[in-house]
Amino acid sequence: MATLDFAPGNTTQRGAWIRDFQLVDGYVHVKSTGVRFKNDWQLWKDIGRWFTYYAFVRLHGLWARLSGTTGPRIYFAPHRPRPWYILWAATVWGGMRFASSPETAHATIYFEDQTKAIPPPPRHARAFNFGVGDVSKSFVARANERAFGYRLALDPTTHAGEAVEKSEGNGVHDGRIVQCPTARIEGKAYQRVIKTEGADGWAIDLRTACVDGKPVVVFVKKKPASARFSIQNTSVVVKAPEEVFTSAELSQIERFCSEMRLDWGGLDVLREYASGRLYVVDVNKTDTGPAVVLNWKDRAKATTLLSNALRDMIAVEG
Repeated sequence: MATLDFAPGNTTQRGAWIRDFQLVDGYVHVKSTGVRFKNDWQLWKDIGRWFTYYAFVRLHGLWARLSGTTGPRIYFAPHRPRPWYILWAATVWGGMRFASSPETAHATIYFEDQTKAIPPPPRHARAFNFGVGDVSKSFVARANERAFGYRLALDPTTHAGEAVEKSEGNGVHDGRIVQCPTARIEGKAYQRVIKTEGADGWAIDLRTACVDGKPVVVFVKKKPASARFSIQNTSVVVKAPEEVFTSAELSQIERFCSEMRLDWGGLDVLREYASGRLYVVDVNKTDTGPAVVLNWKDRAKATTLLSNALRDMIAVEG
């Protein structure tokens, strides 16, 4: 196995960015999560697009500060988000600042890029996401059932027909359709096959960014149904939650966030084409993005909406 690692065993998400990654047999691995990307032209093209967005966010944040709109200070524990996380972009875009300790912060946010972890004590009266310790697929499926009133998970040993088999870990993107009944594999979750495609054959994912437990922006992702589990999207557009969901559905999504104790995060929401029902199949408390295929207008719109919502969430009352 050919491996290149500039910080072997180090997953602290501190110091030089390159310490967060390792190159293993032609794949770039994110050490904190185990997520991997093929080291090919498409990856480096996406990285180039991201660096342009990174510079844009930095310049906008500088302009916000020079314009006198310097925002509150936020302390992140146990890790400060890296620039490829939306939470970093929302913070910098609005001229908000990273605090070095809870004592110098207006609020604290729990930030840990692990599927299961134990949040530390918040050490601040205004604390967010400190109740989100488990975002495994099984835990998410149980919260989905409580919030929406119908099941997503299934037992592969008794179910007859198709099922989705995927890792419990967050962001792995290894889902596949299996025929049941079948033996359960350790570390895998089993769910209903949610078919979002109509006659046109396009699968639609509704990545819903939530702040203060409420939907703020929806990234409508489209890809061929045959590639429904792929990380690559054919197109992505930004829409307001009210354009995508009914008022009743928005209330259900807020209930889901409450079940997860999620203040900030991205939800992977699927609308089953045949029934119209919504299913939350994944929760990303440390979501990356926005998607590199977004046009600049939508990137700026989404980042502005999320930054404003973040500022409102952490604003000191009174």
